Amino acid sequence: MNDNSVIGRFAGATWRKSSRSASSGQCVEVAEVPGWVGVRDSKLGADSPILAFTRAEWKVFSLGMRDGEFE
Repeated sequence: MNDNSVIGRFAGATWRKSSRSASSGQCVEVAEVPGWVGVRDSKLGADSPILAFTRAEWKVFSLGMRDGEFE
């Protein structure tokens, strides 16, 4: 989503690295704010673009990852 009002909600959010990220430093970070889940590139930190998903969208995506849909 490219809506600045949504992206602005992630200001001050606590980001955590994905447990599935590669050990080579090629990581993604995830943050949760009310109603949204954000994903960004850890190498870029605060300068990274943020992909914002509703919680429902994130749940469907996460289940697809666990089921191997994207391999």
